[in-house]
Amino acid sequence: MATVVWSAETLAHVPGAEIWIGVRTPGTEVPERVTVIRDELAAGGFPIVEAAPHGDEVLRAVHEPAFVDHLREVWQKWEDGGYPRDYGQDRVVPYVFPTEAMLAGMPAHHPVATHARAGLYCYDTMTLVGPGTWQAARAAVDAAQTAADLVAAGERVAYALCRPPGHHATPAGYGGSCYLNNAAVAAQSLRDHGFAKVAIIDVDAHHGNGTQAIFWERSDVFYGSAHVDPGAGWFPHYFGFPDETGTGPGQGTTLNIPITPESGDATWLSALTRLRDATEAFGAEAVVVSLGVDAAADDPESPLRVTTSGYHQTGTIIASLGIPIVAVQEGGYHLPSLGTLVAETLHGLAG
Repeated sequence: MATVVWSAETLAHVPGAEIWIGVRTPGTEVPERVTVIRDELAAGGFPIVEAAPHGDEVLRAVHEPAFVDHLREVWQKWEDGGYPRDYGQDRVVPYVFPTEAMLAGMPAHHPVATHARAGLYCYDTMTLVGPGTWQAARAAVDAAQTAADLVAAGERVAYALCRPPGHHATPAGYGGSCYLNNAAVAAQSLRDHGFAKVAIIDVDAHHGNGTQAIFWERSDVFYGSAHVDPGAGWFPHYFGFPDETGTGPGQGTTLNIPITPESGDATWLSALTRLRDATEAFGAEAVVVSLGVDAAADDPESPLRVTTSGYHQTGTIIASLGIPIVAVQEGGYHLPSLGTLVAETLHGLAG
């Protein structure tokens, strides 16, 4: 049975809302996601341990140091700048982004205003930063590293109950409700522990553009993802297509399998079998599973209609690789079914 790693500090992040197409809407990435999963796993007899603190070395190996420093400091700078008091804005929200459309090939100066710097590192308006965001995101990183440590010490399966999720966080940016890339940290930690080749299998309903970006040019980490087709209008819109296969030394170490909405278990499990086979062909010695369960039938963020049995079989397919597994929590937003979906996947992974 998989060991569960968690931290109470992951509850500190309260997004408050998402700003989507200019409209402030209730957020679905809420602290209760952690408690319903933890309670379900505890009731099912899974051993639960606290995340151990780690330094920033691995974190700064997968993210640019200036970005990490920004995320650590931006809320305090926002509060010190009077944005909550003077403008009634109780979360960090970017309003201008230095895209290619703005830069037009010109070198840009570093912005002075805090509200401008927010757009330097955040690529959407729905991923808000509040007073507990850094604390929670950093604790999630510790959970991912602790799970990797357990596997390196001999456990076959360890599960990091990370929150907020991470697979949309790029080397120098956050978005998609993700701030720091927990799966990338777990993979790098396994590499540092001596696993020569590591695979990441992303089963979140949405493509993990951040994880793909971090390992895009690397030959030692394979990234494979099954996800709802971005060509059908789904986040992250710009990435997640089959022609994205890596570049340079990383050429051929990325595999994307977009899935048609409403397709259900058969298509999903066929895609997972392809990812399993590609991971085996890559020669991975350990695998990180980006365990989103938002492809489930009842989830409000996905149209993929995967069943509880489909998630159990997902775990079984990955377990058939016969290599150590670190599972890292990503999405999953239907609170009544969330714990059961995670538990069933972990049972499958444990064999």
